[in-house]
Amino acid sequence: MQKDTGSGDVSPSHAGRVRHRRRPNETATDGNRANGTVLLVSDQNKYKSMLIRTYSTLWMIGGFVFVVYMGHLYIWAMVVVIQIFMATELFNLLRRSSEEKQLPGFRLLNWHFFFTAMLFTYGRFLSRELVNTVTSDHLLYKVVSGLIKYQMFICYFLYIAGFVWFILTLKKKTYNYQFKQYAWTHMILLTVFAQSSFTVANIFEGMFWFLLPASLIVINDIAAYLFGFFLGRTPLIKLSPKKTWEGFIGASVTTIISAFLLANVMGRFQWLTCPRKDLSTGWLVCDPGSMFKPEHYFLGNWVPQWVRAFFQVVNFNTTFFYYKLICFPSQFTLLSSYVATISGFDTCKWFWMTYQPISN
Repeated sequence: MQKDTGSGDVSPSHAGRVRHRRRPNETATDGNRANGTVLLVSDQNKYKSMLIRTYSTLWMIGGFVFVVYMGHLYIWAMVVVIQIFMATELFNLLRRSSEEKQLPGFRLLNWHFFFTAMLFTYGRFLSRELVNTVTSDHLLYKVVSGLIKYQMFICYFLYIAGFVWFILTLKKKTYNYQFKQYAWTHMILLTVFAQSSFTVANIFEGMFWFLLPASLIVINDIAAYLFGFFLGRTPLIKLSPKKTWEGFIGASVTTIISAFLLANVMGRFQWLTCPRKDLSTGWLVCDPGSMFKPEHYFLGNWVPQWVRAFFQVVNFNTTFFYYKLICFPSQFTLLSSYVATISGFDTCKWFWMTYQPISN
């Protein structure tokens, strides 16, 4: 009898060799595989995406320039608004609607700790500016001085009140969720306010120390996108498949060049270098420190004789003008190039992927 060789009698050893017809949506993905490495997929709508990104970038840069022009107080307000949005996203990251329905008002506890931390952080950093602002009104000056004097006690009282509030809201069958939320809230406050408090302090010491790093991160992000868009071929990290080595290297070189150029330009404007001693919005005029003043530098005896002789032959002056602040752009460049590469949603995505097994 002839053996039936239908599809139902295929042996298990040959089952893996059966070829399936490739679907149209699989062509682009499989065609971009090389030696087991998944390359970036050519998106047909990438130019449309680039146009949308360009419009949004111009609007955001324009708004940022306007805020910088308005002054230190408006930049601080911008930082506070960004903090509120960050806290909102992080609070909702581990939120469960089923448990929240059993705990009415529990979400307000997170914001109680948030504004307590805000009062503690900014009360310490901005006490001098606040006192200098209200010196003209004697009554208001006494009130503000009293609040600043007892600021630590007020913050301590608010935190203890929040802790008691948390204890009173504990319910059976939700202990695990409530204590996770309590710990998660403190992690958020540490993450949000630890960095932003120093940012605000730098703003009032001179917008230069805020604007230069922020500008370098913007330049690094834009350059990485453009180099990756036109030259990107090699994926950088699996966490973000659209990031490429070409974009990373191109952005690093662009950021290094931009750092020294921007430091040289920004250091010439007193509006950016003068510290703000109060919370007013008037124009600043001050004597910039030695870091923002050009100094003479002479090639001394430590320079080889043939180098000095060459400079004399080509009639090149051996005395240079330089700014001390040029020592900082190299550090800002490292911050912008390496930290900004894995910042933003990629870091949140990594944290969520790491934390998710624990929460379950």
